[in-house]
Amino acid sequence: MTPVASLSRRGFAALGLALAGCAGRGAKPREGGGAGGEAHAFAGDPRIGQYVSSAWTFATSSFWISGPDGLVLVDTQFLPSAGVEAVEMAEAASGEKVVAAFVLHANPDKFNGTTALQARGIEVLTAQPVLDAMPAIHRKRVEAFYERYKPDYPLEMPRPAVFGAATTPLQRAGLALTAHVLGPGCSEAHVVLQLEDQLFVGDLVASGAHSWLEIGRTDEWLRRISELEAMRPRFVHPGRGPSGGPELLTNQRAYLEEVIALVAAEKPSGPPRSDALARVRAQLEQRHPTYRFPVFLEIGLPAEWRRQAGGA
Repeated sequence: MTPVASLSRRGFAALGLALAGCAGRGAKPREGGGAGGEAHAFAGDPRIGQYVSSAWTFATSSFWISGPDGLVLVDTQFLPSAGVEAVEMAEAASGEKVVAAFVLHANPDKFNGTTALQARGIEVLTAQPVLDAMPAIHRKRVEAFYERYKPDYPLEMPRPAVFGAATTPLQRAGLALTAHVLGPGCSEAHVVLQLEDQLFVGDLVASGAHSWLEIGRTDEWLRRISELEAMRPRFVHPGRGPSGGPELLTNQRAYLEEVIALVAAEKPSGPPRSDALARVRAQLEQRHPTYRFPVFLEIGLPAEWRRQAGGA
């Protein structure tokens, strides 16, 4: 039984190469950048469209919302080139200009495109707790990803503007929005953007993909799902995978509870054990054979083990 050490910076960098390799199978960056995504309208509401980056950049979603005075973009993409492509596709599809964008949480697939969008005159916003979490994440991800994605990966941390530290009603592009500021889940802090009875939740919900469990806060994540359920959304727009209804929240809750139960069945104590985590991963992959990015479990399952083992 081999213990799995806590991930050092070097270990995370090695994992970054594994992640990038997984994402890159069958997908190569376009000349001059890592774009090459797709965009389509959301059938449930003609005001909303979804951009999905290529597999090279983890099939990450950005959404646009059409308002009376332009477009709002939700999340700025993993690479600046993809963020610009998301803007261009949204503008071409709608005939409107993007005037504002939101960063929902502190992971580079949400914030890396910020500076490129700001250079186009787009206001990019987030909450203070999300901005506070960005420096440590940015340093870690630069070490993991820069060599793979340079020169399209930003060395300098992007800096979105801050709308506040708590849930705030906002008017952008003529739209009445609510930016809910929530606690830990897949990141240390989250913004959930609400338009009427629709929620843009980022990676708090993974639709058809394994979840990013890096920080080992599944107990808190379940509380976030309860908070989202209490908002009674008609549509939920996730950070990865297709949009849907409230069943996406039900599915996410079930997935998190499944991860917790499978790890608990291994009676975690002390450092994570590779044999036990291999059994857990095999069961998750067997139960969810169509889910993308099982490589995410390489960092997520040890974090859940450490949480249950009391941080050992």
